[in-house]
Amino acid sequence: MIIYLNGEEKSVPQNGLTVLELLSQVGVNSPETVSVQVNGQFVEKDVYGHTILKDGDEVDFLYFMGGG
Repeated sequence: MIIYLNGEEKSVPQNGLTVLELLSQVGVNSPETVSVQVNGQFVEKDVYGHTILKDGDEVDFLYFMGGG
């Protein structure tokens, strides 16, 4: 299946992949620190494990940095 992760085409090995599984596959160790959009819509953190990605979905990981 093909998805677009942060604007880049990415082949993922399984249909029915959840947002939480994708975060794990790409090496995000603390998924609670990442905001995720699927097709332009924010996904609530408590449903990462239930949000199933489909072929062609556009997924964006947004990392918020503090600073001054």
